[in-house]
Amino acid sequence: MSATALWGWIVLIALGLCIGGLGWRLYGLLARPYRPDRAQPRGSAWRGIAYAFTWGMMPWAKESTRRHFLPYLRGVLFHLGIFATLATLAISPWRPSLPASIPPAGLVFTGIGAAGGLIGILMRIFDERLRALSHPDDYAAVALVTVWQAAGMAFWADPRWTGVFYALSALTLVAIPLTKIRHCIYFFFSRFFFGLFYGRRAVLG
Repeated sequence: MSATALWGWIVLIALGLCIGGLGWRLYGLLARPYRPDRAQPRGSAWRGIAYAFTWGMMPWAKESTRRHFLPYLRGVLFHLGIFATLATLAISPWRPSLPASIPPAGLVFTGIGAAGGLIGILMRIFDERLRALSHPDDYAAVALVTVWQAAGMAFWADPRWTGVFYALSALTLVAIPLTKIRHCIYFFFSRFFFGLFYGRRAVLG
């Protein structure tokens, strides 16, 4: 078995552990008691939910993002880089046969994400307010994802980084359920119930 094939199996095992860990977290979340809102509805819950996942995520929808647009943009670029790195991992076995335009695009988007992550770490270090709110898990999660994105960028720049990229991909996948990266599933629940509650109260939508 080649080294690349071995790393491929390791990544698949890590993916299984990630899915299992997120499933366990999701089970614990859904097992919590749900107390429905007993107030008489005044608006459409579904319109509120639709708003929460669309216009409600725009920078002008919240005072915090209106007043801090650059940090908002940094977060958007960081998460765009995460999706680009996940896509990189998914198509990496077929790198030699990909169109010539894919590696440069992958290099740019993973690089943007890594830069966004690095800026996020520096903001937590040098911004007194962010530093006061940050815990070791915040630094560890952002640092791991940033290094993973940088490895994705290195993979597109030179195939000899494939092993390093797979190793960091496996580590990141295993870490997702164990660190604050697991907010990737909590995010959807928080937006759903936010839209549900305020949509029924005719505040959103």
